[in-house]
Amino acid sequence: MDLKDIQALIRFISTSGVDEVSIERKDFKLNIKKNAKSADVVVSSQQVHYAPAVPNVPARVETVAVQDAVKTIAEAEPAVSSKLIEIKSPMIGTFYRSSGPDKGLFVNVGDDVNTGDTVCIIEAMKLFNEIESEIKGKIVKVLVDNATPVEYDQPLFLVDPS
Repeated sequence: MDLKDIQALIRFISTSGVDEVSIERKDFKLNIKKNAKSADVVVSSQQVHYAPAVPNVPARVETVAVQDAVKTIAEAEPAVSSKLIEIKSPMIGTFYRSSGPDKGLFVNVGDDVNTGDTVCIIEAMKLFNEIESEIKGKIVKVLVDNATPVEYDQPLFLVDPS
């Protein structure tokens, strides 16, 4: 998770009705809490804890403390191979991995995709838009949880083209 991802998450929390978000990965844990008095950002990586109090979280947060915490996380997180290609969201909306709750997923990790294969659906303004792969390869990682909001140009999948 890089600084851009954390900033996007903070912007999302500040504009939505969500008061708290927690993300846990094997190498780090990120907790963001919002309330009327202050906002706490807690980032920990390999037993390193940092908790600055940021009063009235603005729409855009660029503090040195958050940048330092992200650098620590980036160092702990294994580097993503440069040969992987991202399938990005072409619009703002809600991400769905299948066409319905009782339907199978379009793609899973390890599946081969061809150019033009549907990989997900993004709902925007009550319209369901099928998102097709622009590359041929193997799905390495799904970067977004099902039924969650996505932004324009947000990475959705990592694909190995080899």
